[in-house]
Amino acid sequence: MRRRGRDASVALAHLLAEDRSPPESFCGETLVSSRLLEYEVWHGINARRLERSHGEGVRALIGRVALIELAPSVLARALEPFPTALRTLDALHLASIEFLRTRGQSVALASFDEQLLAAARALHVPVYEL
Repeated sequence: MRRRGRDASVALAHLLAEDRSPPESFCGETLVSSRLLEYEVWHGINARRLERSHGEGVRALIGRVALIELAPSVLARALEPFPTALRTLDALHLASIEFLRTRGQSVALASFDEQLLAAARALHVPVYEL
């Protein structure tokens, strides 16, 4: 089974019904992400003062995602260099995907962040084309 790694850019686009959002079929996939997703999404919703109107949607979405904890091995990998420059949270998301892949999981990254996608491609991580 292929899992879809999801970052906050995709989750927020879905929740906020932005022009650039994943297709409805994507949401029916098995979704997995770093635990950071929960914090990034809530931060994005709270920063926009949308907790009342979107809170239920956030809880429903997060409830459908298998969240990977930031285990010491994931954190250690995020400290190592990546083939391209990454922001800290993106490095943690990509380290989480590598953690799953080293355990035999088939994971494709879904993101709208070109910098993160470039790093994933350089590591031969499959990318879910949105």
